[in-house]
Amino acid sequence: MSEESPHRQTRVKICGITRVADGRAAAEAGADAIGLIFWPGTPRVVSHAQASAIVAALPPYVCVVGLFVDPEPQAVRDALAAVPLDLLQFHGSEPADLCRAFSRRYVKAIPVRDGIDLLEWVSPYDDAAGLLFDAFGDGDLPGGTGRMFDWGRLTADVRARLTRPLILSGGLDAANVGRAIRDVNPWGVDVSSGVEERSPDGAPRRGLKDPSRIRAFVQGVRSADGRASPSA
Repeated sequence: MSEESPHRQTRVKICGITRVADGRAAAEAGADAIGLIFWPGTPRVVSHAQASAIVAALPPYVCVVGLFVDPEPQAVRDALAAVPLDLLQFHGSEPADLCRAFSRRYVKAIPVRDGIDLLEWVSPYDDAAGLLFDAFGDGDLPGGTGRMFDWGRLTADVRARLTRPLILSGGLDAANVGRAIRDVNPWGVDVSSGVEERSPDGAPRRGLKDPSRIRAFVQGVRSADGRASPSA
């Protein structure tokens, strides 16, 4: 059942890490988890060697999440054999049987878009460690769109009827994450483009994180929680 207490600490995942320094920056800012993407359809993809180097540089107690999009089962097994992943995240149209086939806890991403009955969509994934709700429109790449969805879709009734922890993603950044936590009260928040470096035209440099944006994001979460940032 989703938890509605305003006093617990919201968990933070920084996704799309591609560099050792960015993994360290996330950990030093107080992030609970980092995400490593093994889907080749994004500039944020990492090789097994890159991922292993990032994980080796992390301090203890930082959860490592491996993200996949409609993978072949062998691709997941190969990643698990090469990289010490704590959790799997599936961001495509994977059936529940595939998600649970690897004897590893998993998070299932749920696309929030018109015509989707969220409670019906999540029902097959009743053994997931968490359910991640993200924006998704026609032509979008799975994850990392940098766009928000209407948080009003996650009504109090929907949240109360979820049997797994709710994770919020999609267009989050330091400026809006506090409002997201107050409006939705998620178990955790997942950010990628909102903490990336910016090109001269203001577009995110996909896969290249900005330590100052990471720190500001974590501070925004902790402020919303009524807690001081670890780096303060």
